[in-house]
Amino acid sequence: MPAVDSGRIAATLPVIGPYIRRTPVIELNGSELSVPCATITLKLELMQHAGSFKARGAFANLLLRDVPPAGVVAASGGNHGAAVAYAASRLGIAAKIFIPDISSKAKVERIRSYGADLVVGGDRYADALAASEEWVRTAGALPVHAFDQVETMLGAGTLGMELCEQAPQIDSLLISVGGGGLIGGVSAWYAGKIAVIGVEPEGAPTLTNALAAGEPVDAPTGSIAADSLAPKRIGANVFPIVQRYVRDTILVNDDDIRAAQTVLWDALRVVGEPGGVAALAALLSGKYRCAPDERVGVVVSGGNTVAVDFGRQAL
Repeated sequence: MPAVDSGRIAATLPVIGPYIRRTPVIELNGSELSVPCATITLKLELMQHAGSFKARGAFANLLLRDVPPAGVVAASGGNHGAAVAYAASRLGIAAKIFIPDISSKAKVERIRSYGADLVVGGDRYADALAASEEWVRTAGALPVHAFDQVETMLGAGTLGMELCEQAPQIDSLLISVGGGGLIGGVSAWYAGKIAVIGVEPEGAPTLTNALAAGEPVDAPTGSIAADSLAPKRIGANVFPIVQRYVRDTILVNDDDIRAAQTVLWDALRVVGEPGGVAALAALLSGKYRCAPDERVGVVVSGGNTVAVDFGRQAL
C-alpha cells in the first residue's frame, strides 16, 4: 500500500480543493482561555462542508479511486457518513450509508438531507461497519472507510498542509482521535516537525491502548463522544504512521468535553460537537500542560450537534 506522506498529501489538495473549504483559524492569547501558554491557534474545521474534517477524506476517495456503477458505501458514527453522502451528491454518485443507533439526530438528519440511502442499526460503529462490508459483498459498491484507507488519510492530511500555511509558528498540535484517520494524515504531513498530541475520551482509549500494546487492540467504546471517537480499534494502516509521528496521547472525561463546549461557545460563539472539542478539552482541563512560551494549535474537528435551540421565542 502506498505511503501517506507530505508529497502525496500535497498532490491530493489540488484534486479535492475545488470541492472543500479552506477553513479558518483564529489565534487567541492563552489568557483569553485561562491557559498558561503563549498562544492558542484554533483550526475551525467544523466549518467544513458536511460539518467536519471528514469531507476531505470523502472527496479524496471518490476522486482518486475508481467508483463502480454500484456506487459507494460507508459505515460511520455519523460525520463520515454525512461527508460521503455530501461528496457523492456533489459528484452524482450513488451512496449507501450505515450508521449505529447512537448516532446523533443532527448527523442522521444531515445524511438524509444529502439524499443517500441511509440504514440505521446496531449499537456501535463496529456493527455499522459489519453491515457495510456485507453490502460490499452483495452489491459490489466501493467501500469508503472512515479512517483506515490511504485516500482517507491523504484527504485528512490536507488539513495539516493548510494549517502549516496558516499558522507556521505553532510548536504543538492537539487532535481528537477516533479511528486515527485525521491524526494519521496530519502527523504524516508534519513528519515530526512539531509535537502532535492525540486526545481521546477516557471511555474510548483506542490509540492509547494500541500504543501501549505496540499494535492495534480492542478498546472500550463509551463516552459522550462515542458517535465520533469510539471505534473498536485503531486502523491497521493508521497505526504505523501514528506510532512513528505522534508524540503522546491524553485522555479526557465527559465533564472535560462538556466544559470545552461551553468555553468555545462563551468565548467565540462557536458550537462544537463533543468529539470535535475533545482536543480543546485536554488544554482547558490542564491535562495537557503547555509551557508558558508554547504556541499551541488545536483542531476543532466537527460541529454536527443540535446543542443550540434556534426555535425559542424572543422575550
